[in-house]
Amino acid sequence: MAFRTLTVTAPDKQYPIYIGDELLADAAALLEPLRGRRVIVTNETLKPLYAEPLAQALDAALIALPDGEVYKTLDSVAALYASFAALGLDRSAIVIALGGGIIGDMAGFAAATYLRGLPFVQIPTSLLAMVDSSVGGKVGVNLPQGKNLVGAFKQPEMVLIDTALLATLPAVERRCGLAEAIKHGLLADPSLLNPDEYEALTPQFVARAVQVKIDVVQQDPYEQNIRAWLNLGHTFAHAIENVAHYSWRHGEAVAVGLLGAARLSVRHGLADASLATHVEGLLRAAGLPTSYSGFDVEDLRAAMGQDKKRTGARLRFVLLRGVGEPGLYDDVEDAEIMEVLQGLRRE
Repeated sequence: MAFRTLTVTAPDKQYPIYIGDELLADAAALLEPLRGRRVIVTNETLKPLYAEPLAQALDAALIALPDGEVYKTLDSVAALYASFAALGLDRSAIVIALGGGIIGDMAGFAAATYLRGLPFVQIPTSLLAMVDSSVGGKVGVNLPQGKNLVGAFKQPEMVLIDTALLATLPAVERRCGLAEAIKHGLLADPSLLNPDEYEALTPQFVARAVQVKIDVVQQDPYEQNIRAWLNLGHTFAHAIENVAHYSWRHGEAVAVGLLGAARLSVRHGLADASLATHVEGLLRAAGLPTSYSGFDVEDLRAAMGQDKKRTGARLRFVLLRGVGEPGLYDDVEDAEIMEVLQGLRRE
């Protein structure tokens, strides 16, 4: 059993993050200390690939939901509640999320709220979930009005990250995860801004990306201040997703959002123009989009009004003075926002 262990210190507990190649084969041993009935929540795509063998190895019940962001809703959570009730789960039952960020968010929210809280384990299968959404305890679902507007803080008992699963991940999903890794590099670890590492995606690379998230959430577990830095680019990204009715992948929207945040940092007088050039080059090297088309600029600006970081009617943006120098700014003028949105638009 070869893996590395990172530790998260949350307000109510410490929990481990295990990272290694072929780690799923060790899941039974790693989960052995958690006593209770086990139920795996996954999606229909992953069910035959990984969930059914894992359910057999863990002697776990299995629930599969439809695949896609459009299903990240309260209706899906209600379906999970119904399945939990049919299984007769009690408060000792362990909910295991096996999937990408969508499954992790939905299963985690159901675990946080069913019977006022069930133990929860994250087994992320996408790069995006591995380096970002599986760590830190934020779970939730979308509303028609915006992304992740209903949610909770629910810390997992542990996170199991098997980097071997990335070998079967579609190339587009690998790229989506790289958007979050690049975000972490821009926030705090320039070593993640090396395109030479974007193909192999080693456990070491994943661990460095995860460590950035750990360092931030330990300082601000309930997003009172600096945890909002992890939303770099996301004010733009969530607006794109909302206007596109979630037909855009989250990581691709984040990529455009990162460039938007970099350009807004320059336009707001915080950073040199070379920052935006650098970010655009990184995104292109990772095969990620740097523009959008087909959306009205005014619609995107209106969608930004649902952003959770806003203070009253004013938007708060995570902007950069440079790599490793993020900050929160609520003095950005509408003209600056509209100029950047227009510049990101491809006719």
